[in-house]
Amino acid sequence: MKNKERRPGGKPPAGTTARADRAQGGKPGGKPAKAKPAGANYDRPPRRDDQKSRPAKLSAPSYNARDAQVETVATEPVRPLMLRSGERPAERVPLILESSGAGDFHLIDSGDGLKLEQYGPYRIVRPEAQALWPRALPAHVWDNATAIFTGDTDEDGMGRWRFPSEALGETWPLSLLGVDFLGRFTAFRHVGVFPEQIAHWAWMKSQIEQAGRPLKVLNLFGYTGVASLVAAAAGAEVTHVDASKKAIGWARENQSLSRLDKAPIRWICEDAMKFILREERRGNQYDIILTDPPKFGRGPNGEVWHLFEHLPLMLDICRELLSPKAHGLVLTAYSIRASFYSIHELMRETMRGKRGLVESGELVIREAGLDGKTPGRALSTSLFSRWVPK
Repeated sequence: MKNKERRPGGKPPAGTTARADRAQGGKPGGKPAKAKPAGANYDRPPRRDDQKSRPAKLSAPSYNARDAQVETVATEPVRPLMLRSGERPAERVPLILESSGAGDFHLIDSGDGLKLEQYGPYRIVRPEAQALWPRALPAHVWDNATAIFTGDTDEDGMGRWRFPSEALGETWPLSLLGVDFLGRFTAFRHVGVFPEQIAHWAWMKSQIEQAGRPLKVLNLFGYTGVASLVAAAAGAEVTHVDASKKAIGWARENQSLSRLDKAPIRWICEDAMKFILREERRGNQYDIILTDPPKFGRGPNGEVWHLFEHLPLMLDICRELLSPKAHGLVLTAYSIRASFYSIHELMRETMRGKRGLVESGELVIREAGLDGKTPGRALSTSLFSRWVPK
């Protein structure tokens, strides 16, 4: 799912996805590994409006089809983008969703294009282009980090980890919102979780626990499964979709670590767009949908995913997959040269006639100091837009 994908422009090499970092065999663990194929999802009789439709520029991209054992499916027909009518939902902008940390994570300090984070017992330094200000803590604190990522400063670029004191294993245990999982040093700087999304996960957890009935959750581009496990632990029936076989394997391992082996989770290793097109035809619906697509991706057969071209259709299909008593549709976008208003207006157009509220803005993480309790500056990480029924 962070592409989180915030990254500069520049088309990644064929076969990779803006969030390639998420896929590695370890990115699921950050295995210093091979890049995740385009769009890797790490790291959706249908209802239709009686409106005119216009053709979509999509050839059902397979942004991640990796080396996974994916069920063979015929080429999906192009599905037109519905032109919606009716009033647009109410809006709430800008909304800044802030996380100061949770469980084993908090942001210690940031500045000079870097961030210093605490992940369980490890203090990690990684590049962060958004950190334009000077560091607040002295150099010796940064110099004593457990692991430092070095290499390509482009978030899509590969690099390596340096361990100043002692060599560390590829993985280590972590916990967030009551869910246990593995952190992993990947070749693309990520560690298997995007903590800024704690705000979305906490919202989802609350919705599930207060629903009074089992909710059905669809997690597209689910990556290592932390969000899916948070949902399942709260009592939801979860469908997790990611085109990376390695990401799915990592997610299953996290499921065991969280002692949720018997939880109702479907792990689907498949191209997300192909999956949701089929779900729409089957008439399947969900109460909460999370989608965290990459900026750019190229599939194994030359299919191309481009956020600006294909996102409208993806959201349109997701709308059709929402149940009559749905609780929300959440979109997170990383590494794109756009204002949150771009995805905000797209979400409002997509949800015309659906009533409810569209709230959009940015996800930020607040510095918490060495003790995890001293508020500092807020670091912007991504854009988001969320439709809720009221």
